[in-house]
Amino acid sequence: MDELPIGRRVAYWRGRRKMSQQVFADRLGKSKSWVDKIERGVRRLDKFSVLYEIADILQIDVQLLLGKDPERRTDTMNCIDQVEVEEIRAALERYDSISAYFDAKPDPPPLADMGKAVTHAWLTYQYGRYGMLTRALPKLLRDAQAADAAYGGEQARRAANLLGQVYQIASSVLRKLGECDLSWLAADRSIAVAQRADDQLLAGIATTRVCNALLAMGRPRSALELNVRIADRIAPGGGNDSKADRVSVYGMLLLQGAMAAARTGDTSTCADLLAGAREAALELGSDQNHYWTSFGPTNVELHRAAAAVELGDGGRAVEIHRTRIVNLPFDAMLPERRAHHLLDQARAYNQMGDMANAGEMLLRGDRLAASEIRCRPIAHEVMSEVLRRTRGAPPSPIAELAEHMGVGV
Repeated sequence: MDELPIGRRVAYWRGRRKMSQQVFADRLGKSKSWVDKIERGVRRLDKFSVLYEIADILQIDVQLLLGKDPERRTDTMNCIDQVEVEEIRAALERYDSISAYFDAKPDPPPLADMGKAVTHAWLTYQYGRYGMLTRALPKLLRDAQAADAAYGGEQARRAANLLGQVYQIASSVLRKLGECDLSWLAADRSIAVAQRADDQLLAGIATTRVCNALLAMGRPRSALELNVRIADRIAPGGGNDSKADRVSVYGMLLLQGAMAAARTGDTSTCADLLAGAREAALELGSDQNHYWTSFGPTNVELHRAAAAVELGDGGRAVEIHRTRIVNLPFDAMLPERRAHHLLDQARAYNQMGDMANAGEMLLRGDRLAASEIRCRPIAHEVMSEVLRRTRGAPPSPIAELAEHMGVGV
């Protein structure tokens, strides 16, 4: 795409949007012949007003028509096409709700269909298929925003709930990709929408997304304070119920608080929060997935190991993996959680100077959820260290994975 003339770019994006030349021409108010000439380069496209109109119809940033496209990776099944990240950015920059205030409301997507699409997106995330998810998210964001702007009455809360979930999905995957500012924006939006949905637990789990983004942006103290403050408000007991979904959200707030405390080096607070989360998990009794949290006893131990890595104690993290994580419930967890833990273990072995096991953990994680290893910046850092500190040539499986990741010494 980098060297294509602008007409070919228009044709490319029209094809991506599954529009015929006639449909595209009709929306643009031009003839099919005009579109054909533009796409073949017979006619110049040099009016900015027309360029912006085309970009709006194609739902892309105009810079994708004017400048160089972001670099595309070759492994499209497992890695992320940066063009899609720019599409997500464009979708997050839309303000359909305020436009709907002034304009006639369009026909919204049916909420039943939206619900199925949101569930599918969550599962796509929890199975670690980030490439597939980023390709689906721009349309899902636009549909959810349109539904939120259009529905009223009782359906308005359902539409807001679904939009809040979509923002959380976007925040989670963007953070994985190192897009911290966008992750924070999506998470912040999810909190506001959750309040309109009148769903306290949705707002609570949205808080963990905000705190994860803050942590990724290097603001662990703010993340710690926010997690603990909202955990206190949501805690079971008192005026709150003690149902499994509340226990799960409460437990995740404590776990994310523990991770923030670990990042600040506060071992005492980290230990206290992990202990509170463990009590909640024991009350829950098993690993469950309320509000897409995957919360339970196993996830507490995964976070205990991750916190040890953040504290720089790789040996402790490996010990937790060997002595506290039971194979059967661990194997029953969804691929993203398991691959994330194996990446943490790779970081732990890296801290210990054990490059062979660090590489083995990356390979195991890649077999579970390739995107978790091939697309995350932190995994690239670990692989770079493995290559740099391995004496002689790395084993062929490591070398092959490094090539897939685009990582060199």
